[in-house]
Amino acid sequence: MAGLDRVLATIRDRAGADPVAIGLILGSGLGHLADAVEGVAIDYADLPGFPHAGVSGHNPKLVIGDLEGTRVAVFGGRAHYYESGRGDAMRFPLEVLHALGAEALIATNAAGSMRPDIQPGDLMLLSDHINFSGLNPLIGEASDRRFVPMTDAYDPAIRRALQAAAIAEDIALSEGVYAWYSGPSFETPAEINAIRILGADAVGMSTVPEVILARFLGLKAAAISTVTNMAAGLSDESISHEHTKRWPRLARPSWKRSCAGICARPDARSPAARVFRTGPEPKGRLLRSVAGRGPRA
Repeated sequence: MAGLDRVLATIRDRAGADPVAIGLILGSGLGHLADAVEGVAIDYADLPGFPHAGVSGHNPKLVIGDLEGTRVAVFGGRAHYYESGRGDAMRFPLEVLHALGAEALIATNAAGSMRPDIQPGDLMLLSDHINFSGLNPLIGEASDRRFVPMTDAYDPAIRRALQAAAIAEDIALSEGVYAWYSGPSFETPAEINAIRILGADAVGMSTVPEVILARFLGLKAAAISTVTNMAAGLSDESISHEHTKRWPRLARPSWKRSCAGICARPDARSPAARVFRTGPEPKGRLLRSVAGRGPRA
């Protein structure tokens, strides 16, 4: 716990001791969204135990501050299983988020679509996931807390709030099942066919271990994919990481508009509003949904 206390002291010294309400993890090419937060940016290098986040398209900084009146912690980069072979690479940052007082985590990622009605440039709100990798970030956890129930892993109240915010902002937001593929190589057409048969709608290389860890820590969770491509074998386009990074940059204005809000719907009595506010009154919006474009991480 000494390491956790040390990191918390650094964060509180630089960003203040007020608790955060929500944590956000930004996917490939989306680090610029942290610019919308009025607060303090801390390099991961200054937070012992935080990952290197060595994938291009990520911005390894923790930003603490206000987003439309809600105090948030934004992780500008994530560590992936394929970087180190560790499924629990984001465990310590999420333990820090929990210790900072957060009640919920919203993860974003870039993904490939397997549904013809979800095209590059569209958003998909995760309703569930398939752990196609077979890996788990809780392998090695000694306590019985490792037996985490995953029914409604993607919190229904948060999903309703995100859908309401998307409607209010006139942003299309489909729902679907996300499959976690370990990477770093992209999937083969045969693998995509298998994943489709299993019932997934999109595929990517992140998010699932973070959601498992969030539920382990008692955090509510939600996630949104930005689609950058059709999955392997479903179109003639060539898939690459540069492709992944390019789409979010092109969609930057939409992302900024969408990320400006969802914290609380006007009905402060609703479960969704309670999830997204930090005080007795609704606090502005935290996500205005997420309209961008972008596959993998």
